[in-house]
Amino acid sequence: MPDSEKYRFDILSLFPDYFRGPFDQSIVKRAVLQGIIDIGLTDIRDFAENKHRRVDDRSFGGGPGMVLMPEPVSKAIRSVRTAGSKVIYLSPQGSLLTAKKARELSEIKHLILLCGHYEGIDERVLETDVDEEISIGDYVLTNGCPAAMILLEAVIRFIPDVLGHPEAAARDSFEEGIFDCPHYTGSLIFEGKEVPEVLRSGNHKNIKQWRDEKALEKTKRIRPDLVAKLDI
Repeated sequence: MPDSEKYRFDILSLFPDYFRGPFDQSIVKRAVLQGIIDIGLTDIRDFAENKHRRVDDRSFGGGPGMVLMPEPVSKAIRSVRTAGSKVIYLSPQGSLLTAKKARELSEIKHLILLCGHYEGIDERVLETDVDEEISIGDYVLTNGCPAAMILLEAVIRFIPDVLGHPEAAARDSFEEGIFDCPHYTGSLIFEGKEVPEVLRSGNHKNIKQWRDEKALEKTKRIRPDLVAKLDI
């Protein structure tokens, strides 16, 4: 695939080696080998302006933790930013990552993922160099690297040819606003539990109806808030 058609992810963090193991496996690795996506890893410390490669300092006004200084972070972003790129800061203070948001981001050819570290990043960088803050949930991690990995994994599922089957992502949980349906494979009977007869009937209309009903049933039981949004 020509470079102009590839999807590019640049990840900026203090720990670029954090990603090498996970991204060398499974669907991400295959997408890279097939030339569908490129992943760049940038060490923010490379842009430090002191001999000790220090990139953090205490917050003005006091506080218990350290904050990433604006100069190295801003330089790191600008070293990879292009006219068509979007800069995302992974932060617990961002808007929640959803399937809808992941699908929207999959339409952008170049995403720059800025990982949070320590108590955060100088606010001026967020104001001048970041396009959007995204959170993967209402909790705090020790650093933003896992969040960047999760966002990338969620986004690439919607990029054409990554999953192999064009309808695979469309059948996932949340694509219809509710959970996915139950799945069965292998033995007809496993530890006394039998594959539902309807799935063996060959009647595609009945199978779809059963799957829709089971998906809605589980969603109502576990995430009634999702069903409430659908006004079912």
